[in-house]
Amino acid sequence: MAPSPPDLGIGRLRSGVSGLFDRLRKRRTWRDRFPRLHDALEASSRFGFAANGFVYVSVGILMLATAIGMRGQAVDPHGVLYVLAQQPFGRLWLILIGAGLWAFVGGRVLQAVFDVDHEGSNLQGWVVRATQGFSGLAYAVLASGVFQLLDEVGPSMGAEQLAENQEKASIVLDLPFGGAALMIIGLIIAGVGVGNVVMGVINDFGATLVCSKTVCRWVLPLARIGYVARGLAYLPLALFVTLAGWRAQSSKVETFGTALEALERQPGGDLMLALTAIGLIAFGAYAFVEARFRLIRVPKDLAAG
Repeated sequence: MAPSPPDLGIGRLRSGVSGLFDRLRKRRTWRDRFPRLHDALEASSRFGFAANGFVYVSVGILMLATAIGMRGQAVDPHGVLYVLAQQPFGRLWLILIGAGLWAFVGGRVLQAVFDVDHEGSNLQGWVVRATQGFSGLAYAVLASGVFQLLDEVGPSMGAEQLAENQEKASIVLDLPFGGAALMIIGLIIAGVGVGNVVMGVINDFGATLVCSKTVCRWVLPLARIGYVARGLAYLPLALFVTLAGWRAQSSKVETFGTALEALERQPGGDLMLALTAIGLIAFGAYAFVEARFRLIRVPKDLAAG
């Protein structure tokens, strides 16, 4: 048998070149290094639910402290931002919460405009989607206020918010039929409150969660209690705004927090305020549940990005 010619390293060279080309073919492009738009939108939505939960749990805790006499003033979602701003790393808290709330607004846009929850285009579906759209606008106002607060933190913030609300009411009252317009705003606020109560009673919250039966059985009561409590909490403010329009007096307009303070001054008010606080904590806790277990749908044309 004739001896085989020496390899001279050619075989190893071929193997190395072949391996190099295989690695180049398998190397991810720059687009692959970033999360797909579908994953980014889902992560953003979950971040938004978590931020919303943090705000409402904080509001509920501070409100409960007011009810049992540990602090002097109830707060609303705007007021709790001022309290958080006074804590260590306050500005960092505000930036994170502001970003999270804007992410929540983006989720509301997906629901209202792209119908990611499959509410449909019938009358009921449009009502639900319109409600989601108005909710997005309300959270956009709150999120904008977060970043304004970075430069405006001060001890008079609560008074400034009340003065600002009364100034807006005065502008409305100066318009033709301004009193009627303010009454309509009050009735809209009342409608939002009643809508939350109705949602808490009849809505199938389990349909939007991806969790085991055991987990869902424990967390769904949080949603019902939370939505009912949040809805009832709107009613005192709705009453003040409606009465302001009826009497054509902007000084009657209150903030969410001061309206609840007025509730506290009524017979049994401490108990009512404490129950409302517990309900808002439940609402915030359910938002954390949604951040973990909610079924997040993304439009197909965006998911393909």
